[in-house]
Amino acid sequence: MTSNTSRRNFFKKTTAVSAAAMLGGAGLTACGGSNSVSPLSESAQLELTATQVLAAYKAGTLTATAYVTALIDRAKTLQDLNAMITLHEAAALAAAKQVDADRASGKTLGVLAGLPIVVKDNINTKDLKTTGGTSSLRNFTPKTNAPSVQKLVDAGAIILGKTNLHEWAFGITSTNFTLGIDPISKEANRPCKNPYDTTRIPGGSSGGTAVAIAARFAPAGLGTDTGGSTRVPASFCGIAGFRPSVGEGAGNGRRYPDTANDALPISTTRDTVGPMGRTVADLALLDAVITGGAVPTAKTLKGLKIGIPAAFWTDLDDAVKTVADAAKKKLADAGVVFVDADLTGIMALNDAISFPIALHEPVAAIPAYLTANNAPVTTVAQVQAGLASPDVVGAFGAIAGDVFAAAYAAAMVPTTGGRAQLQKLYKDYFAAQGVECVLFPTTLLAAPKIDAATGSSSGKLPYTVGGVAKQTARDTFGTCIFHTDPCTNAGIPSLSIPAGLTAGGLPVGMEIDGPLGSDANLLAIGMAMEAVWGSVKAPAI
Repeated sequence: MTSNTSRRNFFKKTTAVSAAAMLGGAGLTACGGSNSVSPLSESAQLELTATQVLAAYKAGTLTATAYVTALIDRAKTLQDLNAMITLHEAAALAAAKQVDADRASGKTLGVLAGLPIVVKDNINTKDLKTTGGTSSLRNFTPKTNAPSVQKLVDAGAIILGKTNLHEWAFGITSTNFTLGIDPISKEANRPCKNPYDTTRIPGGSSGGTAVAIAARFAPAGLGTDTGGSTRVPASFCGIAGFRPSVGEGAGNGRRYPDTANDALPISTTRDTVGPMGRTVADLALLDAVITGGAVPTAKTLKGLKIGIPAAFWTDLDDAVKTVADAAKKKLADAGVVFVDADLTGIMALNDAISFPIALHEPVAAIPAYLTANNAPVTTVAQVQAGLASPDVVGAFGAIAGDVFAAAYAAAMVPTTGGRAQLQKLYKDYFAAQGVECVLFPTTLLAAPKIDAATGSSSGKLPYTVGGVAKQTARDTFGTCIFHTDPCTNAGIPSLSIPAGLTAGGLPVGMEIDGPLGSDANLLAIGMAMEAVWGSVKAPAI
């Protein structure tokens, strides 16, 4: 995002309370409040969570115009983080002014009236380009909003802009070469940067949304998640990220209304839109608006049974382990009952099906999306020809050659295929152990350094385990999604919650996964956990 469009030849700037009290169920509205109290300072405004923003509007301590103006100014000041692809400045300010006028006149307002959000730039928006961070779609504007976006807009949310991402959402770093390549070194010169340490990645592929929220120029937003893309950046950037149930993918068990034609697809089985925010309470609010349900109240932790699968607690980086152990102890002190029981064989089972699903389904899903949305290109080959990021070029090579067709067919056999076995493993585990969720660190290590040469290094990452310096068993992508990936192939809900900072000041998230359809309960558990763990200190930028 930049106010000087000459700095980016590819993308152009477009002019184009408690949560439970705020939203008890579908159809509730929020009306205007008193303006007799002192307004919040700009610094106080920037620290507000989404639910706090709505409460401030109601109390009369904040106007939508003042708040949106502060966020836009902040986004411009921090444009070098490369979090935004498009800033919808004029339209957002106009919408904010209208909300204030409607509130002043006593009109009944939507429950999210005046709440600014950011939207990942692979999710369809009818008044904003949806580029996917790739050149073949640089001038593409869908005709309709994705259903999840529309639900939020209908409730009064204001779209601040579209956020940066790994090209076509096909990666975990959000180092997108399409935004700029150094002519001499050929390295990416506008990578999305982690606000806690700008030499490090924010995670991906929803990195821009995470950065905007963590850096305090958006209170909440939407990402998408195929293998970890709402939760990995949430963990690396000290915010919360939710992946709702998808069940059988396009069929039974999908929580959100979006289809494979409502966001740039990777996997019709695994893809989903997911909310991101600084608190789980914010996620619960957005989730309730999208689903039309009620916002859950925080769960009672005393006596709550939670599984601790060893497969997700092995070979943790020492800095992450320190934060994770402290978070676990706080939960134990609050009365949580931990059940030490492993999900035996889960990683091998997941490895056998993950790439076949993610790299075969795009063969049909990408052309279908492009055709359904009247995009300027219609084939995988045309998209592939415009790719700039080396790691994404590699992934599209596998798609173009459909190298996983046979493995995909085997993975998807009902009852006996690898995916069915993975789903059964989770289902049997939750039933046999009597636990409501499993708990583990979202990632093995804190945010790695930016690799501007390749976007996502194929080499191993250095880290420390038990005081011994070693290298990860997998490359950057495999390391970052190691914990977040299995639940995606099983279709179950997952939530990353900020748990603290390492001694070096990097955020660490803790993930909870629950049974299929337990989304509201998982959010309720997360709300209770964040109350115990406390908030994470804002980045010093």
